[in-house]
Amino acid sequence: MGIRESDAGCRRCDARVIRTISAIAFRGKAAVLRADLNAPMADGKIADDSRLRASLPTMRHILKEGGGIAILSHLGRPKAGVFDSAMSLRPAAERMSELLQTPVQFHSDMPKTKPASGEVWMLENVRFNRGEKECASELAMQYAAIGDVFVLDAFATAHRRECSTYSLAAAMPDSCAGFLLRDEMAALSKVMQSPARPFLAIVGGAKISTKLPALRRLSAMCDCIIPGGGVANTFIAAEGAFLAASLTEKTMYSEARELLAAHREKILLPSDVVVGTELSESAAARTVSASDLSSLRAEDRILDIGEESRRHYAKQVMQAKTIVWSGPLGAFEYMPFADGTRDIAKAVSESAAFSVA
Repeated sequence: MGIRESDAGCRRCDARVIRTISAIAFRGKAAVLRADLNAPMADGKIADDSRLRASLPTMRHILKEGGGIAILSHLGRPKAGVFDSAMSLRPAAERMSELLQTPVQFHSDMPKTKPASGEVWMLENVRFNRGEKECASELAMQYAAIGDVFVLDAFATAHRRECSTYSLAAAMPDSCAGFLLRDEMAALSKVMQSPARPFLAIVGGAKISTKLPALRRLSAMCDCIIPGGGVANTFIAAEGAFLAASLTEKTMYSEARELLAAHREKILLPSDVVVGTELSESAAARTVSASDLSSLRAEDRILDIGEESRRHYAKQVMQAKTIVWSGPLGAFEYMPFADGTRDIAKAVSESAAFSVA
C-alpha cells in the first residue's frame, strides 16, 4: 500500500497514518518548524542552499494559510553549551530571507513570545543548547512555548531521538509532517513495499548505532548492502582488524558481528581504503589494502574507500534496479577523502535504477 492523502490531510504508509500540514488551519497560529538546514558553509556563507530550498514549499504554505513560523535546525556537530560562530545559523537566516523574499528574524537567544502571522523567525543552532541530544523535557517546553503547532520537515534527521525532533512533538498540543517529509516518505514507501531487483542499499555515515534498525531491516530485504564511513569501519573492526585511530563504535561490535554472520554474502566491505592523519584540504592521503590494515600507524584514520572499492561498488550500482542511500562513504567534506562519495554518487546518477538518497 502506498502513501495517500485523505480528505483530512493525512497520509498512510504501512498502516501508519502520517498527518500533514494540509490538515492544519494555520491562521493565527505559530508553527515551530523543525527543518534540516545542515548546509555546507564556505567563508561564512551558505555554499549550497539545496536543503534550504527543499523547505520552501512547507514554509510558503504556512505563510499563505496565515501562520507564523519559528524555524529550528542543527548545523554540524558543535559541543553542547558552547557557541561556535562557524556553525551558527545566522548565514542560513540571511539566505532564507532571500529565498522566501520575506524577512527572517534571527534569534540568538530563546524567544519569550511567538511569531505573529506572516513572521518568520530562525533560532540559533539547536545543538548549541544543552539538553538537545538528551531530549531534555525543560528544553522541549521552551521550544513548545514559541508556537502552537509542531511541524517536522527534517527528513534526513527525523530518525534521531533528540529534543527538537522527538520530545517537542510530545510537548506541543498539535503536530504534523511538512511536505518534504511527506514526499520522502512516499518515495521510501515505493522502495520498501515493492522494490525492483536487484535492490541495493548504501549505508554510510559516522555511527552504526543510529543506522542499526535500518540495517537490520534492509539486510533482510536487499540483495546487496554497501556500508561506508564509520559504519564500514565498525564492521571491519568487529571482525578483529586493526584500524588504528579510525572512527568505530566499540559498543556495537557484537551487533555488527551478528549482522555479518547472518548476511555476510550481502554486505560488501571495502577491499581498499584511503587513510590520513588529519581532516583538512591539505591532508596527505594514501591507499591501503584491506588485507594489509596491520600496516596502519597509530595515528592513521580510515577516511574513504580506495579506487578498487570504488570500481567494484560502481559496478554493483549500475546493475541495481532500486537503490537506497543514507550517509556518505567517507569524510567527503575534504577533497583528499571525497572520491568515494563523489564517484558512487556519479554512478547512481548515471544508473537507470529508481534511487532514493
